[in-house]
Amino acid sequence: MIETVLESLASHGVTEAVLSLGYLPESFIQAYPSNIIAGVKVTYAVEPEPLDTAGAIRFAAEFAGIDETFLVVNGDVLTELNVTRLLEFHRARGAEATIALHPVEDPSRFGVVPTTPEGKVIDFVEKPPREEAPTNLINAGTYVFEPSVLSRIAPLGRVSVERETFPVLAGEGVLYALADENYWLDTGTPQAFIQANVDLLKGREHVHEFVGITDGSWVHPSATVDPTATIINSVIDRDCIVSHNVILTEAILMPGAIVQPDTQISSSIIGPGAVVGSSSVLGAICVVGANEHVAPNSELSGDVRLGGV
Repeated sequence: MIETVLESLASHGVTEAVLSLGYLPESFIQAYPSNIIAGVKVTYAVEPEPLDTAGAIRFAAEFAGIDETFLVVNGDVLTELNVTRLLEFHRARGAEATIALHPVEDPSRFGVVPTTPEGKVIDFVEKPPREEAPTNLINAGTYVFEPSVLSRIAPLGRVSVERETFPVLAGEGVLYALADENYWLDTGTPQAFIQANVDLLKGREHVHEFVGITDGSWVHPSATVDPTATIINSVIDRDCIVSHNVILTEAILMPGAIVQPDTQISSSIIGPGAVVGSSSVLGAICVVGANEHVAPNSELSGDVRLGGV
């Protein structure tokens, strides 16, 4: 996911990035010890304690010594946003901060952002009830900030950019927003993560080209898939084993996962090294954690979580 985000940013001329890390930071640092991700030089800013969105931005920016106009990007969003256009809009308006917006059918999970015709933000409404949302344009998780924004964020403790910083900027008339209707997906739920994979398999996202997609699925060369298995819009990562008479539909198998015979898995995520026992049926939306074992003949569906950190 991080590689995809930084690859997209690099295509717009970004050469340096700061990763604001809090949860399991060592996973990122160990994965990219050279401090280079997708050709972009990265600095790791590890929060000493949870600082919320604005606090994390200030901490990361000060840690890296940022003193010029900079981008802020959510790391779990898959998007074809034209960052160059967003930056040009920001500078043309003389804005202190600019938010990328995206239209959605149900804005209740997001920050809703009504604007004037020229793009000045009128209000910032965080996660309103669907029937009360003033617009369907939501905060898409990419911002352009001037360094002066950092001084508006309290230096200590938790501070929310959505609930505290943006409303103040909007009230002073220095916050702008630009709508973009290109592909956008917040992958922050298991269902959305599966959708992101399926979208890439089906070519709905056009920025990134992935080789090896065959018949709508992707199978790592090191994986073993029995010829009797049926694979539909699924991802099978390295060293996975898929046994005979298995049916996978929109399933994500992470490295080393094993699916035993006569099993059906749909719209689910099987974690690294996990084993799904024979003759099991896993339906939407199951998440099996790393190295977990699902007993044979299991029938699981709904919002199922097994294992985890």
